[in-house]
Amino acid sequence: MSQSETVITGRRRGGGRRGTAARRGLQAVEQAPWVKIKNRDRPTEPLRPEEVERVHDATMRVLEEIGIEFLNPEAVKVLKEAGCEVRGENVRMDRELVMELVGKAPDSFTVTPRNPDRQISLGTGHIYFGNVSSPPNYWDLEIGRKVPGTREYFRNLLKLSQYFNVIHFCGGYPVEPVDLHPRVRHLDAVHDKLLLSDKAMHVYSLGKERVEDGMEMVRIANGLSHEEFEASPRMYTNINSTSPLKHDHPMLDGWMRMAARGQALVVTPFTLAGAMAPVTMSGAVVQSLVEALAAVVLAQAVRPGAPCMIGTFTSNVDMKTGAPAFGTPEYMRATQITGQMARFYGLPMRSSGVCAANVPDGQSMWETEHSLWAAIQSGTDMVYHAAGWLEGGLIASPEKFIMDCEVLSQIQRYMEPEVWDVSDDGLAVEAMREVGPNGHFFGIQHTQDRYETAFHQPFLSDWKNYEAWEAAGAIWTPERAHGIYKQILNEFEAPPLDVAIAEELAAFVDKRKEEGGAPTDF
Repeated sequence: MSQSETVITGRRRGGGRRGTAARRGLQAVEQAPWVKIKNRDRPTEPLRPEEVERVHDATMRVLEEIGIEFLNPEAVKVLKEAGCEVRGENVRMDRELVMELVGKAPDSFTVTPRNPDRQISLGTGHIYFGNVSSPPNYWDLEIGRKVPGTREYFRNLLKLSQYFNVIHFCGGYPVEPVDLHPRVRHLDAVHDKLLLSDKAMHVYSLGKERVEDGMEMVRIANGLSHEEFEASPRMYTNINSTSPLKHDHPMLDGWMRMAARGQALVVTPFTLAGAMAPVTMSGAVVQSLVEALAAVVLAQAVRPGAPCMIGTFTSNVDMKTGAPAFGTPEYMRATQITGQMARFYGLPMRSSGVCAANVPDGQSMWETEHSLWAAIQSGTDMVYHAAGWLEGGLIASPEKFIMDCEVLSQIQRYMEPEVWDVSDDGLAVEAMREVGPNGHFFGIQHTQDRYETAFHQPFLSDWKNYEAWEAAGAIWTPERAHGIYKQILNEFEAPPLDVAIAEELAAFVDKRKEEGGAPTDF
């Protein structure tokens, strides 16, 4: 990365694009500051108490009677020593043992990135949004077709992830930089993430080298000793089970290493009802809980108190084609039920903002909106893929990213206490007395004091009437989003990083590249 793209300073401090842009008079988007969004809404809970018990009992019966395949000998050994019944790779868990070990996981924890002002507190009633993660392909309006991801696209989407205050954490690669060799891709990609963003970040659990390298790079970037790094979570990982009822070798390897060092752990079964899970949504949720709780048990057996989170990715397939569907009514209910069960087990929850649409069109937005509202209704703590996701996770798009951030900014405003202020000023009885039945509220002081901040102002929506919109060029939403994307890239400046830390980080990356990086034999 060039010196011009990485702001290196002689001291550690927070910072980023917003302050610099304000000094230069540049601002692609008027946005609210980065805040921890408190979800005041009561969770939607479809299940009655006795139905929660039925789901729990079914989950425990599968763990006790059917078990989970752990395709990692070390994990099997750890679980056997913890008291599980082992038959080859099949591991069965008594419900008392499950509840005992799951009970050791904290019901809340924080993840502190290199900018402590961007700390996220999970299990505390807040909701945090993250960028799209892991698509192999990219689409933008200028190219007009699906193309493989590259490091350039990867870095551009990282810049959007840092720029938008409503994106609270930096998930996996926002598009896979397939032009980087798999042996060293993680080194360049994590390096880019740590230079271009100061938000809480994810490292993939794909075997020993990748996760060990990732943890070391985060430790260096945060300026921590090994003891300080392990004292509290500074990063997180996410693993997916191999549904149905399996956990694979490389993800478990990374999972255990992260657990041993006290870093945050998210387990997200990818249970598609009718394909990799039962066709009934309650059955698919049960299978998802089985696979998730089994991984939590393993983490607690490695290190009691390791911070864990249940993820949900339970949806359905199109029974005509077999293709995954997202943002469906079934997806929404499954997310709500999983949230209810996560609270039952005393664990924070992750869900996603997802869609099956191929381009940033109307379908992409209504499906994503359904997914996001399911996250709100479920009491989700972390929302993955909240901006930029298309084609069921196969495409990342900057236009979709911008469009999603418009929605997220509206959700943030919806959550702000000012919207339901019932103080004397909020109730405005004296303002009504002043205006009476024959006046209007535009000119009174009560309105004048609030007119600039009273209502959410969109940065992407166009509220002109048709004739005015047509006269201004008849620009459709994705076109406006593309223009904003380009303007953000032009004005972006990376958050500052201490020069000694930047040099140590670069030296580590160079050294690991010389050593060959990570194997690609799985």
